[in-house]
Amino acid sequence: MLPQKTKAPMFTLPDKEGNLVSLSDFAGKKVVLYFYPRDNTPGCTRQACAFSAAWEEFQKLGVVVIGISKDSVASHQKFAQKYNLPFLLLSDPELQAIQAYDVWQEKKNYGKVSMGVVRSTYLIDENGWIEKVMPKVKPDTNAAEILAYLAGSAKE
Repeated sequence: MLPQKTKAPMFTLPDKEGNLVSLSDFAGKKVVLYFYPRDNTPGCTRQACAFSAAWEEFQKLGVVVIGISKDSVASHQKFAQKYNLPFLLLSDPELQAIQAYDVWQEKKNYGKVSMGVVRSTYLIDENGWIEKVMPKVKPDTNAAEILAYLAGSAKE
């Protein structure tokens, strides 16, 4: 994982419509950048639906939500339609952003070791710096934890 207070790596990836989206498109806004293993798996679906349920809160705060996995544009399109996901899903089959953000790591599943995306979230500030790092997040509580952090940092 990349440490807090480092410059967020820039990337340009296609969204579910095939349009290219760059991190720099959101200069001046906070960005929740969450990495997840695969569309339509139980944990990833719960995480996406939790972000969807909290969408209005993120909108009120002016925070952009972006989910990234190595799934194809077509897979993202079906996933977003199936669950009515209102935020950006970016396709990274070449692992451009996934590796830049150091979330492509060794994983153990039932004793088998393989490489994969570790479910992780970064909060990037308005100037493109990593404000908060959340490694190995829980799918059901990730969105709420970010909102709680944002509410706490707004009071400071």
